[in-house]
Amino acid sequence: MTDVRAEPPFRVGHAYDVHVFSDDPERPLVLGGVHFPDERGLAGHSDADVVAHCCIDALLGAAGLGDIGQQFPDTDPELAGVDSMVLLKRTAELVRASGWQVANIDCSVVLDQPRLVPVKPEMEAGLSAAVGAVVTVSGRRTEGVGALGRGEGVVAWAVALVYR
Repeated sequence: MTDVRAEPPFRVGHAYDVHVFSDDPERPLVLGGVHFPDERGLAGHSDADVVAHCCIDALLGAAGLGDIGQQFPDTDPELAGVDSMVLLKRTAELVRASGWQVANIDCSVVLDQPRLVPVKPEMEAGLSAAVGAVVTVSGRRTEGVGALGRGEGVVAWAVALVYR
């Protein structure tokens, strides 16, 4: 008989993140490591890269390592304005150090502006390089529904698969 308590050779992490737009006109918009210089930036302690943050939380959840707030607290002054791609790379290193390998991450981003299609290859390449595995990104439109449809922020969901 199989022991159902035995650790499976793979785990899945699912994450959600949301950031509102900043009132600071100097704050850049960063999504998946890509800078959008002519767009309003997101509010946050770091660079507020909602895509990278979501990937971080999905990886941490899959590996059983807590969440982004535990690993990289927004109360840490050294993390103020930090590049979230650096945090994503550190997270992948933590996952590997805990005995897991990253199989892939898939992330969906919900926003009306800017369009992600023109930068999708750049975004996926940067995220994949930081993680050391394939990361895919897809954009979704709000169709004018809810707070996001009113242009109040950006939401992302991610699913990560890790294996031993």
